[in-house]
This record gives sequence, C-alpha cells and structure tokens, in this order.
Amino acid sequence: QVQLVESGGGLVQAGGSLKLSCVASGSLIVYRIGTMRWYREAPGKQREFVASINGGVSNYADSVKGRFTISNDNAKHTVDLEMTELKPEDTAVYICNVDYIDVASLMGPFETWGQGTQVTVSS
Repeated sequence: QVQLVESGGGLVQAGGSLKLSCVASGSLIVYRIGTMRWYREAPGKQREFVASINGGVSNYADSVKGRFTISNDNAKHTVDLEMTELKPEDTAVYICNVDYIDVASLMGPFETWGQGTQVTVSS
C-alpha cells in the first residue's frame, strides 16, 4: 500500500511562510499515483480542500489562491505546499491525500491519507 508522511508544520507569525512536504512510500513499482492533494482541518470545522496537482495542473481553494503553491516531484513521489502570507485563519492540521492505482491488478483508484502536520499562525 501507499503510505504518506507529512512534515514542515510549525508555529509562524501572521504574514510568514512555511513549506509543507508529503512523501509517498510503498511498493511504488506496482502503484501509480494520480492526483495529490492537500486538505486542512481546523477546530470545529469540516475538512477543507486546499490544493491539488495532477499532470502538472494545479488547483486551489479560493481562500489560499495567490498565497499557496503546490508542487510535486514524480520521481521522488513527493508533493509540497509552499505557504506564504499566512493568516491566523490558516491555522489547521494539514493533511496530504493521494489517489493511486494498483497497476498489476488494475484495481483502484485507492485513496490514502497522511496523519497530518500542525500549522499554527499567530496574530
């Protein structure tokens, strides 16, 4: 199975920047990764879509567009989220999400989630 590990979260002042990384691991010879996404969960709120990337095409939630940049390295099986001009409302657990297919059995797409990394933005 594909497993995801996020890193890069922390405490930052409003207006600052952070870079989050997500690394996929597993039997990547037999799994093909499709869309890679970042979500976030703030206290008392539902999980919110942040950004996605697939085939070089990226999409962003309106709330982060122009401030966040998603990128990936297919060879390294990573997806990053560069966050700038951070606001207190960006405070949340940021979670990596990936769709993938078992190319040997053609089963899927499957979905896997990381455990998340905490981002806290102080005012």
